[in-house]
Amino acid sequence: MPHRPSAEKRPHMSFLQPLLLWGLLAAAIPVIIHLLNRRRHKTVMWAAMQFLLKATRESRGKKRLRHILILTCRALGVAALATAAARPLLSNVLGWGSGKPDLVVLLLDRSASMEATPRNGTVPRRELALERVKSALADLEGTRLVLIDSASSQPQDVPSPGVLTTISSTAATDTSADLSTLASRAAEFLSETPGRAEVWIASDMQSTSWQPQNDRWTSVRAALSSLPEKPKVRVISLGGEASPNQAIRLLSSRRAGAQLVLDIEITRNDDTSTPVNLPLTATLNGVRSTSNVTLAGQNFRFRKTLPIPANEDSGHGWISIPGDGNLRDNVAFFAYGPARTVKSLLVAPPGEAADYLAIAAAPGGHHGQTIERIDPAQIARLDTEGVAAIFWAAPLPTGQVAESLVRFLTEGGQVLFFAPSAESDATFAAMKWSPVTESEDGKYFILDSWDHDDGLLRDGLDGTPVPADRLKAVKRRLPDGEGTTLARWDDGRPFLSRRVFDRGTAWFISSIPDYTWSNLADADVLLPVSQRLVVEGAQRFDTGYLASIGSRASQPRPGEGRLRLDDYGAPVPSNEAYEAGIHRFGERTMALNRPAAEDDLELLEQDTTRSLFEGLDATFFEDHSTSSRANGSQPLWQAFLVAMLFLLLAEAILCLPKKSSATTSPLPGRPTNA
Repeated sequence: MPHRPSAEKRPHMSFLQPLLLWGLLAAAIPVIIHLLNRRRHKTVMWAAMQFLLKATRESRGKKRLRHILILTCRALGVAALATAAARPLLSNVLGWGSGKPDLVVLLLDRSASMEATPRNGTVPRRELALERVKSALADLEGTRLVLIDSASSQPQDVPSPGVLTTISSTAATDTSADLSTLASRAAEFLSETPGRAEVWIASDMQSTSWQPQNDRWTSVRAALSSLPEKPKVRVISLGGEASPNQAIRLLSSRRAGAQLVLDIEITRNDDTSTPVNLPLTATLNGVRSTSNVTLAGQNFRFRKTLPIPANEDSGHGWISIPGDGNLRDNVAFFAYGPARTVKSLLVAPPGEAADYLAIAAAPGGHHGQTIERIDPAQIARLDTEGVAAIFWAAPLPTGQVAESLVRFLTEGGQVLFFAPSAESDATFAAMKWSPVTESEDGKYFILDSWDHDDGLLRDGLDGTPVPADRLKAVKRRLPDGEGTTLARWDDGRPFLSRRVFDRGTAWFISSIPDYTWSNLADADVLLPVSQRLVVEGAQRFDTGYLASIGSRASQPRPGEGRLRLDDYGAPVPSNEAYEAGIHRFGERTMALNRPAAEDDLELLEQDTTRSLFEGLDATFFEDHSTSSRANGSQPLWQAFLVAMLFLLLAEAILCLPKKSSATTSPLPGRPTNA
């Protein structure tokens, strides 16, 4: 017996504001006014006018039809306005209107942001998408379903739409998504699979997942257009307003002696300025502690230190906040290893500048920091093993020393070059020093502007700025080359420049901590700059314990197994490669967290989405429902507003007076002009 779709599966209309449908009664107002107007004029038979009635009888039918059309346009225009105000939705339209395809390729966004729930809803967007697809495919009996999810990016056959919500390949993950890669994989798969096909894309339209600027979209359009039978594309947008949500992120984690220093950021997705008091739970090696943090704006950055027990050289844990609109962004994991000395090198001749730099780089052995000074006149080779940062107050390096510095920077080291006292034409990393310039008598070079969000002079976690405007100089040597300027003197010349290598950074400052040059030796600028350099350099030793899900560092090396150590949430063994947590790879312990891009709230504009599929047969569905029982729907209020405008325009045209004749006939008995 042939399969026949049930009545509830067919497209039907519903309304978000059904009470406003009472406005349809207003459509009777023009009719009532017309009837009242007819009753107001009483018909009186007048024999003398009968000949005029007889003369106009032929055109009376046309006038009556015209009046009926005007009245109809008025009534329907009011009805269309009332229907649009009720916000109609056409449901069950996802798989309708294009015939039955042989194959549906589903590109499923499984990123962490898809676990957000719509406002006033309790079901994550990922589950809503699966229910929409399952409902739409229920009537396409015999259609093959192939799933390509954002976590694995591998096509796999789904035996039945009914199992979409139960298989591990559609479960929640802490990964990010790359829709351009998924679309490219779909094009490759369809090139090997002939037949009538459709590509369905289910996503929350997060901009970082789509990457519209990626050139891969051009090749995707070309690949899909070149197929023998061009597939239809259906984009299921599950964007819209999300439930109130707070997200926690670990910016950095480092061991400082007997303490673990955590830099933390908490953000929320609403614009309200009402303070929110959140309990922050820290779990370290199974021991939990709770404190409260107050979130006054949209984001709050702060530093938290956890004491490390004396007998535990290594360990792991996590920080968490209560569950809310997205359960995947309420936790951040960390791990640490044995304490180690934070060593820095100082390459500078003896003198005042070297003394101040040594103090700023390792003030009193703070957190195990040490500094070793090397005389540039005696340096033949540079041993950077175990070194976090290098302070260089000498002419730029050349030869083997320069090669050692390049390797050090490539591996993640930090080098800060200060303007040398001696003249030199040497270059390093396409940078060189200009000749010394001095200020006019009685005047100073004053640090005027700097980047408050990036670089060594950025504001603190709590937003406190570095008092860099206190820096004054009478002598300077400018960095010249391909570096990026992050701070400038009051005449616009560079004070701080940056050259980025693979993992490390070379910095250039156009002064030295020598009072014959400037007051850089004061702690206002030199101390925060030096400590940030050391901390960032030391992080390359701690990054062996941290990684983002989906990155190369989050994968086991050849010969290593994977073991989940933490018990946060409800880990799924078959999905552990895509879940954040504490993972052990052989002898290594790694804290894996969701990618930072998943906390980006920017959504893709509708026009931008359409441009990605230009030239293809693409349909876009906006799903703002909050229940998994609701079916995919398409808003129709815009269509009713357009219909209202056309009806009112038609009424206006019908109401235009007829054009007068070029010549008019005189009334009976009135002579014509000569």
